[in-house]
Amino acid sequence: MTRKTKLTARDIMTGGVQCIGAHQSLLDASKMMRDLNVGCLPICGDNNRLTGLITDRDIVVQCCAEGIDPATVQAGSLAGELHWIDASSGADEALSMMEEHQIKRLPVIDVQKGHQLVGMITEANLAMNLSDAQIAEFATKVYANA
Repeated sequence: MTRKTKLTARDIMTGGVQCIGAHQSLLDASKMMRDLNVGCLPICGDNNRLTGLITDRDIVVQCCAEGIDPATVQAGSLAGELHWIDASSGADEALSMMEEHQIKRLPVIDVQKGHQLVGMITEANLAMNLSDAQIAEFATKVYANA
């Protein structure tokens, strides 16, 4: 008899996430995004702990569109409010958090391993692992006021 287990954040995340250092430039961040083919990077501080996220849109809207040279701005200066989830938390908890805060990416932290960043949950991860009804609800809640 096979027992059905509840999906965790670790089960649905994408692992192998790379951080941009808080003191590295937005130019470095944009090159890293290009090379990794991603639109978002976690920002890690001097202690290698997660301090925020930066998106390609953040760089364009808050730096380039303002006529600021991205080579002169530190990635950490654009780190906004940070939301994350523990790797052992349920996938449904991750979905609820993303809906509540209207976010499309959620860092996954392993609290038992010293608060280490272990992955990221994105819309693509949700689409591959959750029901159509859950995905529809997510889209409605996250994009309703976008």
